[in-house]
Amino acid sequence: MPNIFNRRDLAFQLYDVLDLERLCHHKLYQEHSIDDFEQLIDLVERMAEELFQPHAAKIDANEPQFIEGKVEMIAEVKRALDAYFESGLQAASFNHSDGGMQLPYTITQAMAFIFAAANVSTAAYPMLSVGVANLLSTQGSDEQKEKFLKPIIEGRFFGTMCLSETQAGSSLADIKTQAVPQDDGSYLLTGSKMWISGGEHDLSENIVHMVLAKIPGGKAGVKGISLFIVPKLMINEDGNSGVRNDVVLAGLNHKMGYRGTVNTVLNFGENGGAVAYLVGGAGKGLTYMFQMMNEARIGVGLGATALAYTGYLHALNYATDRKQGRLLQQKDPSSPMVPIIEHSDVKRMLLQQKSYAEGGLALGLYCAKLVDLQRIAQDAGDEDALRKHTLLLDILTPIAKSWPSEFGLKANELAIQVHGGYGYTRDYPVERFYRDNRLNHIHEGTKGIQGLDLLGRKVAQHDGQSTQLLIQAIGSTIAEVSDDSLKPMADVLKKFLQQMIATTQKMQQQLSDKGVEAYLANATLYLDALGHVVVAWQWLRQAQAASQKLQHTCSEVEQAFFRGKIKTCQYFMSYELPEIKPKLDLLSQLDTQCVQFERSEF
Repeated sequence: MPNIFNRRDLAFQLYDVLDLERLCHHKLYQEHSIDDFEQLIDLVERMAEELFQPHAAKIDANEPQFIEGKVEMIAEVKRALDAYFESGLQAASFNHSDGGMQLPYTITQAMAFIFAAANVSTAAYPMLSVGVANLLSTQGSDEQKEKFLKPIIEGRFFGTMCLSETQAGSSLADIKTQAVPQDDGSYLLTGSKMWISGGEHDLSENIVHMVLAKIPGGKAGVKGISLFIVPKLMINEDGNSGVRNDVVLAGLNHKMGYRGTVNTVLNFGENGGAVAYLVGGAGKGLTYMFQMMNEARIGVGLGATALAYTGYLHALNYATDRKQGRLLQQKDPSSPMVPIIEHSDVKRMLLQQKSYAEGGLALGLYCAKLVDLQRIAQDAGDEDALRKHTLLLDILTPIAKSWPSEFGLKANELAIQVHGGYGYTRDYPVERFYRDNRLNHIHEGTKGIQGLDLLGRKVAQHDGQSTQLLIQAIGSTIAEVSDDSLKPMADVLKKFLQQMIATTQKMQQQLSDKGVEAYLANATLYLDALGHVVVAWQWLRQAQAASQKLQHTCSEVEQAFFRGKIKTCQYFMSYELPEIKPKLDLLSQLDTQCVQFERSEF
């Protein structure tokens, strides 16, 4: 069985590119070391291979079922998750004050990446629960933390996020779920929520639903949205789960991928109202929920990367073993066939996959490190550093979610093609990886929404400070290149960065004349273009680190690994980055063909 990830690459990205050892110099993480990180990754790799990967195909073929009002699923899912929680891994990223290990977020995201590569469906349950716990940690009251946060960290409770409704979809301003205040300070909540991952199951003692709803008499639109905790089971005085709250499973959604992650329609308040507890201030629900959504967006991007990565490794393994055809110069039909990896077109497809998978991983881990830098700055009271890290993470988040979802899927498509006819059957897992990854276009906001967020908000926010910080970060990497062999690659990135800047400025200059509709008409093209620039930057960072390692004595295997990094960077600059030029040319015109196309003309 091929590896689900490349341990050597992960170590290179964590310690050589991101220099995580330096994080351990700060008070927040000073109790940890690289040895600790490696021991944890040993544990995670073993659990992923022994408990998560073996049932990935089985849960895909035998997805959860709605039977007599309950969800039933194969037993292997609970066995894997029980072992996960018993290991204490759920507590990894939380502060000591919350009962956690206080590990760097970068390490916990690396661990989540491994589990997702092994079995993205089962790995989704703890990912969602961690998001709920993080939200409660920052916004919950002391009583809410005691009742709900602690059991989630312990693995007794799972969590969900309940945003969408059938009539509203992504337009959250139009939700109809209501929460009516009660004399005891609680609320009675009524409404229906759609697309709720992990919304009903028997995998945990309880489920904590984070629900967006409106309080009667509040402001219209998004300013009237509040956030509520709605437990599946009420909490008794002793802290244990009691009777069922007024939350009913109305049905299951059966998606093309992530089949093992139960996806539900939930009805709240069919019998008078579900007991709910307000989180923070009224009317601030969407602001609070964005913390969880943005965290989930980075997680979705890493999940998409994990699927691309394991698909690439499966394709690489197949291409190395599968013998078919002969090299062009071999004229003798009786000569032995060669592994298909010897054919140039197969090499190209593998190299393209490698550039997407390892580039996506570099971006996801870079964003995770920014979270760590935020935490360190906050702990040190360094407001300026906190603001800069936050602004840079803001502009990278829609890219970190959407770029791997788009190009990780392309990598999975190529993995199928490398397998030939076998790749299009369920006999090989690459077909499943593709279906799973196809959902990441829609998870935590469609690609179109990410494009609107990037171009409509993040690029211009705070007088363009996020954009300037990104430009400075990329420019610093380019300026640091000292190896003559890397300078042509740095020059290519510099050229396209300048084109990206010029295109953005030209678009903004035309905004007052052509209007915001024309400005945002092709926001998804802008998202892809800037995403390619950002990933090219991440590849230059990897090439720079690899070049420095090659200057020291290392084994032939290590030399080949580092040369592979540099050559993949060269490939990305030569083959992938130039693909954005037509997009930039079109964007600079503020073309409105799509906007002006009438409904009757379709």
